[in-house]
Amino acid sequence: MNRRSRRCGLGCAFLAGYLAAACLSGHAQAGTEPEIPVAPDAVGGGPTLAQGMAALRDNQSRAALTDFQRVLAADPGNTAANLLASTAAVELFEGPLAVQYAEKAEKLDPHNWKIHTTLVAAYAAAGMRQQRDHERALLEELHRNGPSDARLATGFLVEMFPLGQDRVDAIEYFEPMGRFHTYYRFLVRQPDGRRVWEVDVQSNDFDEKSWAEAHPAEAASGNRQFQISGHGDGDASVDYRMFSGKANYDNIRVMVIESLRSHPAPGMQVTASGSKP
Repeated sequence: MNRRSRRCGLGCAFLAGYLAAACLSGHAQAGTEPEIPVAPDAVGGGPTLAQGMAALRDNQSRAALTDFQRVLAADPGNTAANLLASTAAVELFEGPLAVQYAEKAEKLDPHNWKIHTTLVAAYAAAGMRQQRDHERALLEELHRNGPSDARLATGFLVEMFPLGQDRVDAIEYFEPMGRFHTYYRFLVRQPDGRRVWEVDVQSNDFDEKSWAEAHPAEAASGNRQFQISGHGDGDASVDYRMFSGKANYDNIRVMVIESLRSHPAPGMQVTASGSKP
């Protein structure tokens, strides 16, 4: 895993909500964090909007939010500025403000499916699970039957949440990725935005076959066996735990947080109260 000094790949893609599906490239391999282009209509709005985007890339979310709010004071109908303001608010863990801006963007451009990739993380930041799950289901439907770029997308950022002094970006895949079938990926970032660790939630077919043979009733009900593992630079890796059940995001989120608290990644500062439940 290559360590990067700035947010990039999925994190930068989330900047505008006007992204190539705000998710991972269809050609990406599991275990990478691909670069995702921002669509042209996300970069209009003058120098203040551009300054705000640069601030987001430099991990200056508060300054970025201030820039976007200045744009909106002069042009409340600027869809890109509303989406970028929502992104900055998500990074600041200001959920209600993130929802306010993302919902305004949806009203301004109701036919742009990519706005839902911002809404899902905004609702997650605000603790609005019902609305978050509605957006997740909508993105799943768009992936199956929507525009071509939605069908090519492989996943989306479902949430950012704090853990100790660090931040975790939770990625959900539409279908399991890679030969080990990754369902979720959690990227751990230090306060400067640098990615230092990732946790994968996987259920590969080889292990699943032997587990299903040993647990036929559970397998028949739709359950699978999953493994939660973490890895960083070089050969650093941890097998955290295995569990059987369904790929329920909220349950898995709890297990990932418990795993990171019990075996923190190198450089992490995790406390018992380091994350919302």
